[in-house]
Amino acid sequence: MKKEFNPNLRTPLADYCKEERNKLNSNAMRGTLKEEVQCHDRHDLSWEAEQIAKSYGIYLQFNRAKTGTEKDWMYMLRITIPGGGPLSPRQWQSINDIAERYTTCPDGVGTSIRLTTRQNVQFHWVKKHNVANVVRELAQSGLSTLNGCGDNVRNVMACPLSTLSGVFDANHWAKKIAAYFELPDSPFIEIFEIDRSDLRQQGEDEKKFSYGSALLNRKFKMAVGSVYRDELTGEIVPDNCVELRTHDLGIAPVFLGESLRGFQIYLGGGQGERNGKPSMSTLAKPFAFVTEDKVLPVLNAIVQVHQEWGDRQNRHWARIKYVVKKMGIDWFRDRVREIVGFALPLPLPDHDPGARNLHHGWCRQHDGRYAYGVFVENGRINDGSPNGNLKTALQEILHKYDLPVVLTPNQDLLLLNIHDSLRDDVIDALAYHGYGERYGRAYSNLRLRSGACVGRDTCRLAYTDSEKFEPELIDQLEELGWGDLKTSIGITGCERQCFRPATKSIGLIGSGLNVYQLKIMGTEDGRHQGQPVVSQDGKEMYLKMIPREKVSLVIDTLLKLYLEERVSELEEPGYCFRRLGMERIISHLKSVDETKDLMGKVDSVESLITQSDTCVSKTEKHDSSAA
Repeated sequence: MKKEFNPNLRTPLADYCKEERNKLNSNAMRGTLKEEVQCHDRHDLSWEAEQIAKSYGIYLQFNRAKTGTEKDWMYMLRITIPGGGPLSPRQWQSINDIAERYTTCPDGVGTSIRLTTRQNVQFHWVKKHNVANVVRELAQSGLSTLNGCGDNVRNVMACPLSTLSGVFDANHWAKKIAAYFELPDSPFIEIFEIDRSDLRQQGEDEKKFSYGSALLNRKFKMAVGSVYRDELTGEIVPDNCVELRTHDLGIAPVFLGESLRGFQIYLGGGQGERNGKPSMSTLAKPFAFVTEDKVLPVLNAIVQVHQEWGDRQNRHWARIKYVVKKMGIDWFRDRVREIVGFALPLPLPDHDPGARNLHHGWCRQHDGRYAYGVFVENGRINDGSPNGNLKTALQEILHKYDLPVVLTPNQDLLLLNIHDSLRDDVIDALAYHGYGERYGRAYSNLRLRSGACVGRDTCRLAYTDSEKFEPELIDQLEELGWGDLKTSIGITGCERQCFRPATKSIGLIGSGLNVYQLKIMGTEDGRHQGQPVVSQDGKEMYLKMIPREKVSLVIDTLLKLYLEERVSELEEPGYCFRRLGMERIISHLKSVDETKDLMGKVDSVESLITQSDTCVSKTEKHDSSAA
């Protein structure tokens, strides 16, 4: 029986789900969290307190590698860092010190710092009696976990190099938007006994978004795109390292020559899905073009409309993309217009937000100094790994040269403000600690462009490994000869898709323990939305449960097809697959001995909503030769 897509928009109070009722009954997001955090006799939290803790960047987890009836409870804490920073050397030292004191892995491997695709920092393996200590010590360094999770606007993303471009500062906008949508901090201060003077503060006359007692219907993600000046041509080029159309709301600066004309707003994106429910991952649609002075009022109204209309009964349909899906972008624009009280110009039909940039290696700042983009495999910064001792290397370099650091949307980081005379010293210091190699072999193009979410060990939602599997998979593909290929593979441990694998050339999504679903038709530049392998008539889905040991075989088969069919060496695999089409790919996989047995297993597609690859006209013109 086909599952019906029917969100309960503008949900009546009588239909509210238990999460919504918990927020309403929480005494402004306080509940019993303070008492429970201070109670060390119990290592977990009640369900009610656990839900509240999320808005303060705290996740209850347990060691999933440990079996038995008693769970080994621990916590993940997430720092909100609008635009990824910059973080001062002192702040990084604080992050490093907290990791050393509180994040010892249960198997004794050591401590680590985890960077995320939302430009956050995460601490894993924190015990309950240390949770409040971590929050307070972060506050003393001017850092906060407020808005780290929960039903509110999450960490606002921006290009990490934009502060240094001399053209457009997206980072400034990320901080401005994040400050406006920050949750009320009084409960946060009370629960964790923080000195108010430690928290970053807005001016007293600054207004903030009114969340109300039930906050938002669900998490709300925003990203600000950027531009840069091409060193060879001098032209201003869009930079979409944040993949702004994968978010609930994306903001792209629009330039005419040297002048900022305004901003293109995109609405209704999101990569998360829900198994067994009609759900979708999709790119945001062009919504409106606004001038600089109208940005915050329009953002306020958009979130307000979603707050009122979003589904509060069904969590799997609570994101804004389902309001847009059911009611339409024009309807949403009319609701926003009613709130702001001024006309909303239609979006520019030919605007292209740009390609996904990784910002690896050297980049010249507009002040003549340099930034260096450090690749961090899967965002995990630690010592004693096959990638060397990166945690020690960063600590020493930032301290010795007094360098700030900023986090990227690809789980990497950039060292800033490096004088030309120090460039060789910085590279030598990184190399001394083993950076740049894995098991003594230089990082390949494929490794540098690929990545994964944290996966099963440190996420309660994940079905299987992703961060642990991805390096092994790249090892296998390098052995098969694919290391030099300039393309991307993204892996997540579940269908929430935190690493955004569907916008990579090849996406893998955990669908069970040690099995993965394939998504293709995404592209290396991030301009296109990948799809599951579904027949043209929409009735059959293939490769939803690829065994872990067969994943490299499937990818090898796809890449061999790419080599046979590409029109030139410039055609990237994702664009080649899009040109060939899904039926051609399905036919090939059925005909090849290595994969035909896997193609015999067909899954139902009843729980899928039709994908919406909402690429505007200019984006579609980026053909294979331009990729």
